[in-house]
Amino acid sequence: MIHVLHISQADGGVACYLQMLLRHLNPDTVSNSLVCAQQFKESEFKPLVDEFSQVEMVREISPKHDCKAVFALRRYIKQHNPDIIYCHSSKAGALGRIAAFGLRKPILYNAHGWAFNMRCSKSKVLIYKYVEKFLAFFTDKIICISDFEKESALRNGVGNERNLQVIYNGVDVSAIEANIATSKLTRTELNIPEQAFVVGMIGRISDQKAPDSFVLMAEQVKKQIPEAFFVIVGDGPDRAAIEALIQSKGLQDSFYISGWVSNPNEYMALFDVGVLLSRWEGFGYAIVEYMVAKKPVVATCADAIPNIVTHGETGLLVEVDDFATAAAQVVALYTNPAMRNSMVENAYKLAKERFSIDRVALEHETLFQSLKKG
Repeated sequence: MIHVLHISQADGGVACYLQMLLRHLNPDTVSNSLVCAQQFKESEFKPLVDEFSQVEMVREISPKHDCKAVFALRRYIKQHNPDIIYCHSSKAGALGRIAAFGLRKPILYNAHGWAFNMRCSKSKVLIYKYVEKFLAFFTDKIICISDFEKESALRNGVGNERNLQVIYNGVDVSAIEANIATSKLTRTELNIPEQAFVVGMIGRISDQKAPDSFVLMAEQVKKQIPEAFFVIVGDGPDRAAIEALIQSKGLQDSFYISGWVSNPNEYMALFDVGVLLSRWEGFGYAIVEYMVAKKPVVATCADAIPNIVTHGETGLLVEVDDFATAAAQVVALYTNPAMRNSMVENAYKLAKERFSIDRVALEHETLFQSLKKG
């Protein structure tokens, strides 16, 4: 039995990934414990691990809070003596690796998307980059969630060919299919006309996911497809600004924003097209979920997305912030059912073969075994 201690600060997509991974790791060979930030819901994670604990970990840099978190993590590591320490996300990756200094434990780290690839100030990018470069020397394996992430790490001097390993993200294909098949959510409940052509987006309403580009795209689509209706599944810090933009474009009667929901697949079942216009993206979970749900995809060619979507075969790609071309691609899917159906079938096959969480779990188990032997 291999005892793996998972450390995570980031919620959202990272938490969803962690839940899926914990569910699919073989309990006969891997024993899991979790130390996470206080925003994690105990009811969602405690049934998945042998030990569950929470430590105050804040997202921003805070010497006071960060020092307390490092000492708390170090005490936990000494007390529970795991075989492997697995840090998830940038902040937990820094705190966990510092806490483990000198304890001679194999350390895994998954950034789930490099912080230095975000659109932010040059000073922040440099800080993120140099922290990652320094801590990479104390990391046995750095998991990259796409080929792009590995290439980006090497380009920025983070890690090397020896300690960088690509394990593509995955989704729970069976769960998504079951959620869609059993969904009782109707268009009527959301005030969507039955004959509407529904263009949807699943994602946090924040700059990364470019909800503003989605609204500007919607304005163009509406001019060519009067029956088009638009859905954003998610919430976030930019929601008020996006609602104001929708109002200013006169689209309020053709838009629905769900807010945070526990099962976005129910809403996705109502889509005719799935869109993700991210400005940067380490992977792109929503895209793979669209593919499993057999929804045609329009996405930007940002970062790792071309590792998932092949333009013209499994979806349609546009440049970042090119909402006009995105609108044209949505219209093309609307007017060309044969193209739409072909892409959907190709994408579904690819998602099942390459992006299953079962494959992710098996690759992790193999890695855990190699690290324990080493």
